[in-house]
Amino acid sequence: MIPAPLQNIIDRLTVAWHERAIALKALSFAFVGVINTVIDFSVFWTAATYLQWPLVPSNVLAWLVAVSFSYAMNSFTTFGPESGGVLRWRDYGTFIVSGVAGMVCSTATLFFLSYVLPVLGAKLISILVSFVVNFSLSHFVVFKVRPPTNE
Repeated sequence: MIPAPLQNIIDRLTVAWHERAIALKALSFAFVGVINTVIDFSVFWTAATYLQWPLVPSNVLAWLVAVSFSYAMNSFTTFGPESGGVLRWRDYGTFIVSGVAGMVCSTATLFFLSYVLPVLGAKLISILVSFVVNFSLSHFVVFKVRPPTNE
């Protein structure tokens, strides 16, 4: 038996989740983003440190790997109701195109901050910038609720 105050919180969270409250979407997006960050950072650090690639190609490769995982996970979780939980090539393409803005912002942030901060600090800040840009575009452009078409 769940105590009434806890059950009330669970009920409110359930309703908010089903109504797709933006704060819960952001949390879900952030959770997927934590996994993406590990993927992104691991690929970036391996390419830049061990393969000795320049910063920009290392960052682009890391982004390409992470964005593919992000599309799949966000289609099933964060934006599951909007996508119907179905992976589509067209949606993937749109997600990639919209993600380019986040990648460009992330790479520019990394590049410019690397002149005034250690590369590790610049990379971490670039990840935050990428989160803000990517969530905004995913929520308001890629996975926005569209009215049903009469076909």
